[in-house]
Amino acid sequence: MRRHWIDNLRWATVLLVLLYHVVYFYNNKGVFGGIGGFGEYPGCPQYQDVLMYILYPWFMPLLFILAGISARYALDKYSAREWFKARTRKLLVPGTIGLFVFQWMVGYFNTVVAQKEAVFDGVPAVAKYIIMAVSGTGPLWFIQVLWLLCLVLLIVRALDRKDKFWTWCGKADIVWIVLLGVLFWAGEQTLIRNPRPESADGLLNLYKPLFYMVPFLMGYFVFSHDEVQEKVGKAWIPLMVSAVIAGGVLIGTTFGQDNTSPEYLGSPLNCIYGYLMCLAMMGLFQARWNCTNAFAGYMTRSSYGIYIVHYLVIASFGYMMKTYTQLPPWSMYVILTLAVFSLSPLLYEIIRRIPLVRWCVLGE
Repeated sequence: MRRHWIDNLRWATVLLVLLYHVVYFYNNKGVFGGIGGFGEYPGCPQYQDVLMYILYPWFMPLLFILAGISARYALDKYSAREWFKARTRKLLVPGTIGLFVFQWMVGYFNTVVAQKEAVFDGVPAVAKYIIMAVSGTGPLWFIQVLWLLCLVLLIVRALDRKDKFWTWCGKADIVWIVLLGVLFWAGEQTLIRNPRPESADGLLNLYKPLFYMVPFLMGYFVFSHDEVQEKVGKAWIPLMVSAVIAGGVLIGTTFGQDNTSPEYLGSPLNCIYGYLMCLAMMGLFQARWNCTNAFAGYMTRSSYGIYIVHYLVIASFGYMMKTYTQLPPWSMYVILTLAVFSLSPLLYEIIRRIPLVRWCVLGE
C-alpha cells in the first residue's frame, strides 16, 4: 500500500527548502553562505529572516526521518545489495560526478559571492574547474550524507537480522515517541562548539553526519511502523500547538543570533521545537493528506530532481540582482521566489531528457 502522506510531506518539505534558500541567500544574521543582507543588524533587522528560524530546526531532520522510513519499506522489497546499488546511483553519482557536469556552475557563483576570485590568480584552467566543482556541492551535502547513512544502515541491520529491535520499537506509545526527542538533543551535542579554522571542524558542523544519523535511524526503526504513524497522526493537533508555542518562545528570545551555530542548535529549546515540529508535520500529513492527485503525483516524481538543480537559480539570479541592479530588496525576494519555483522545474525537465547528463546530474 502506497503511503501518499510520506510522498506529499517529502515534496512539500522540498518546496520549503526552496523558499528557505531565497531568504537564506540574503540573510544578515551571520549564517554561512549567501551574499549577505541589505543592512547590518540591528540597524536593519530584516524580519523576513524569521523564516530561517522557523524552518531550519526541523525541515532537514524531517527529510532524514522520511528517508529512514522509505529505506525500511524498500529493504522489505529488495535485497540489501540491490537497494544499496540503487541508492549509490541515485545519491552518490549526482553528489560526485554531478559536481563536474552541472554543479560547477553553482561553484562559480559560490566563489564569486565569497569574493575569493583571487584564489584563481595564476591557477590553470583545469584546477580552476576542479575548485568550482567542489565548491558547487551546496545543497548536495544532503544526498552525500544520506548515502553515507545508507551504508551505516546496512551495518546496523546486520546487528538486528531478526528485526527484534525494530519490532520492539513499534510498541512505543505517544509518550515514548515524544520522549525520543532526547535523542534529537543528544545528536546535536555532537557538534563541535569551538571549531578550529585550520581543521575540518567547520565542515563536520556543516554536514552534521552524527546528528542526522539519529533522525534517519529513528525513521527506520520507529516511524516506519504503521501503528506509530497512526499514534502520531491522532495526536497531531496537540503536537502542533506544543511546537508552535516552543517555536514562538525560541524565536522571540533568539532572533538576531546565528541560528546555525553549534550553541544555538544544541540548546534544549531549539531541540524541543525541532523535534516537535517533525512529529507535528508527520502527524498532520498522516491524518489529513494521505491522498494524491495529478499535481501531487508529479511532485512526488520530480521533487528530488528539483532539489538537485534549484540552487543554481538561487545563486545566479540572487547574485546578479544584488550586484548589478538597484532593485528594492522586496522586489528581489519576489523575483527570486518566482524564479526558483518556475525555473527549477523547467531546468529539471530539460536535464532529465538528456540521457548521459540525466544519469550524471540526477542519478536517473
